[in-house]
Formats: sequence, C-alpha cells, structure tokens
Amino acid sequence: MTQPAHDAAHAARRPPYAYDFDTPVDRRGTWCTQWDYVEDRFGAPDLLPFTISDMDFETAPEVLTALRSRLDHGVLGYSRWRQEDFLSAIAHWYATRHATEVDTGSIVYGPSVIYQLSVLLGLWSRPGDGVVTHTPTYDAFPRTVAAAGRELRGCPPHDWARLAELLALPDTSVLLLCSPHNPTGHVWTARELDRMAELCERHGVAVISDEIHSDLAHPPHVHRPWVRHARAGRWAVLTSASKSFNIPALTGSYGIIGDTASRDAYLHRLKEADGLSSPAVLSLVGHIAAYRRGAPWLDALRAYVAGNLAMVAERLDEAFPQLGWRPPQAGYLAWIDLGPLGVDDDALQKELIEVEKVAIMPGGTYGAPGMLRLNVGCPREKAEAGVRALVNALRRLTGA
Repeated sequence: MTQPAHDAAHAARRPPYAYDFDTPVDRRGTWCTQWDYVEDRFGAPDLLPFTISDMDFETAPEVLTALRSRLDHGVLGYSRWRQEDFLSAIAHWYATRHATEVDTGSIVYGPSVIYQLSVLLGLWSRPGDGVVTHTPTYDAFPRTVAAAGRELRGCPPHDWARLAELLALPDTSVLLLCSPHNPTGHVWTARELDRMAELCERHGVAVISDEIHSDLAHPPHVHRPWVRHARAGRWAVLTSASKSFNIPALTGSYGIIGDTASRDAYLHRLKEADGLSSPAVLSLVGHIAAYRRGAPWLDALRAYVAGNLAMVAERLDEAFPQLGWRPPQAGYLAWIDLGPLGVDDDALQKELIEVEKVAIMPGGTYGAPGMLRLNVGCPREKAEAGVRALVNALRRLTGA
C-alpha cells in the first residue's frame, strides 16, 4: 500500500471525537520550549519536534473558559492555595478518578513537582545518602538528586533482587518512584506497589512518588496512587494537572504528605525559607476547572493519544517487525528499543536532524543508549510525519 493510501485508510478508521485534536495549533513564536528552542538541544533550528513532554493540543475548553472568566475580573493579586475550592477539587478528582479518599489536610502546594522533590530530599536524607530510582529515568531526577548532594542509585524496573539490595544499604534514605514510569510508560500493579511498600517499611526508607502522569494510564491499565499502598514511615505523592491537561506554563503542583511533622517542615521551607507560598492564581483556577469539569475532555484526549500510539505500532511493525514494539501502558511518549536493529545512536540522530529535519529524544538522555523517546501528544498528521521520518532514517541506516 502506498503511503498516501495507507494514511487515508488509517484516517478512515478514526473514531469520532467530541473535541478537536486533529487541527494543528501553531506554537511557533510563543516562547515554546519544544518548538522555538529546539536548536538549544539538537543544534539545528526549524526541526519538527517530538521532544519535551508537553502536548501540542489546546487545553480543555472547560479550563480555558474558567481562565478567561478569571482574567475578566481584572485583578490579579496575591492568592491562597489553602482554601476549600482548590482542596476539595483535588479530593473530588481522587475520589472520582482514582477511587481513592484523600484527607485534604494532608495536601500541600508547590510551584513544581521538582521543587517539592528537592525540599523533601533535604528533609528526608543527608548529604551523601543514596536515593534509589528505577532506570531508565526521567532526566530531571539525576540532576535534582545530584544538586542536593545525594547519590542516585538505579535499578531496572523489575529487578526485585537488586531493588531489595539497594534499599537495604544503610545509607539509602529514599525511594524515588515514578508512577506511572517515565520514560517507559509502565503502570505499576497493586502487587508491585505493595512489594515496594513492604521493602521500604522493612528498611526504613522514605518514599517520594512522582505521579504526574497518573491521569494518562490507558485502559485496561489502572493507576494506583501511593496513598493506597503507603505504610508507616515517611511518604509523599507529588503531582499536578499540568501533564494531563497540558497546562505546565501555568506552573503549580501539589503534594500529599503522610505525616504531620514532615508537612509542617515542608510548609516552613516553602513559606519562610523560600517565600513561595503564594500560588499563581491561574494555576489554581486551571486545576479546579480541570478536576471539576475536565474529565470528558481527558477521556477523549486519552483515546486520541491511544490512536496515535496504535498508529506508531502499526508503522513500526510493517517496517521493522523484529522490534516487536507495543504501545506504553500510560502516556503519550513512545519508548522504542532499537537494539534489534543495531543502529548507532549518533548516526541515527544525524540522519534524523540533518536529513529528516526532525527532533526526537535519544535514549541516552534517560540513561538508556539504543532507545528513543518519541512524543506523539500531537495531531495525528504530525505523529505520522514523525514515524515516517524515523522509519526512513532507520531504513537508510540498516539498508532495509
């Protein structure tokens, strides 16, 4: 089948959506990290980007309506996050989306998930202590841990013997969990989470669970908040609506911290030491609208992204069946193991950048050479262009 005919056949199978995810939005000239600053990372301008983990879609119209209404008020003064509308919206979301009861008294605000992580590392570990995480890993984790003067200790996701060995080390203080896992998209099962909880309790290791991708688990996979698996000791869930509703530019995140002493210490650092307790009011508005009225949009988005990922699998199976690639269990990031093809990472990046004019994140960014992370949180037409470029580059390098 020719490429245009293939594209038409695939388009004919698309289900109808109540929301429009097909129409491209021009992000150029908006100070957009993914589009306007692609040269910073890839050394060439004007590449078609499939890089940083934000999406090319407008956020939910329900969120936009709420933001416009707040802007129409005209006064943008200091605000408070510790108020009923914000806290109850979070509790509502966890109850309706994740079948989980959350004590609103355990919720804290933070300007970002990484800020919260940095503060908690300072509270729950000492310089030189070990912080265990699953590898490959989100590239901000190593930087944050190193900046805190701690040692990152990596463990493959399903190597339970290695995980137990690392957690048992006397200077291991924290398990830094990414749930669902970035970049692989793995959704941890209840059994896996219980097993991690038991190991951490046994060795007195605190748990920090980054759950920012939690709302993007693809059925039948179900995200299970750490709140439901936490045991005695120190633990926190860090998250935001920013990934699922594509509002990272509003800033703002929140955490759920299990014990009172740690919450108080965190809030003292937030307010007294760092002066960051006054939230961005539009972030509060965005979160409240998303969690109260955004569920239908999110369901439609997730279905659309699943369609993009299915298309990636179809194209890769046609071109390189030996890869055996299957969509991730969560998210819009296609994590692709190119090992069976034996291609050189640098040679592939050269082909993608110089010939195909696309930017796709190399696996080495996440500590996994031979892998590739392709962001398909975008209109189908763009996702198809990205896969086409990847297949073309791989065919030239392999002679296929």
